Amino acid sequence: MRIIIDGDACPVVDITKNVAKQFNIKLILYCDYNHDIDLDYGEVRKVDQSNQSVDMEILNNSQKGDLVVTNDYGLASLVLGKNVYAINGKGLIFNEKNIDHLLMQRHINSKIRRSGGKHPTAKKRDEKDDQQFENKLKYLIKKCKT
Repeated sequence: MRIIIDGDACPVVDITKNVAKQFNIKLILYCDYNHDIDLDYGEVRKVDQSNQSVDMEILNNSQKGDLVVTNDYGLASLVLGKNVYAINGKGLIFNEKNIDHLLMQRHINSKIRRSGGKHPTAKKRDEKDDQQFENKLKYLIKKCKT
């Protein structure tokens, strides 16, 4: 098992790094060359800054049993098809039961925005979100190791 972070605009890099270190799990963070990210635990892999380049690298390099941290529903749906676990920055564990609904809601929201409308947006992160993410990440790691 490895933890792979979609590092472009990921708010939980430090939490993920600390948990990976605690459980002695290999950590890989992917980001494009425009981001200056250093880790004291884990590896940073920089890729081209073209559209979806980070997502494609994660998809191509993830393997069954890995755990991907991403807020991108599209990437989550693709890695789930490879038997890779996925979790977002607020601790939502993506699975076959919720991903279709999330993708459909993303599509509907996109249509609303294109027509000039507005839809509800996510509230700002707080400490509760960080704690929930950490708890769910640890739960998922323990589940994967059994």
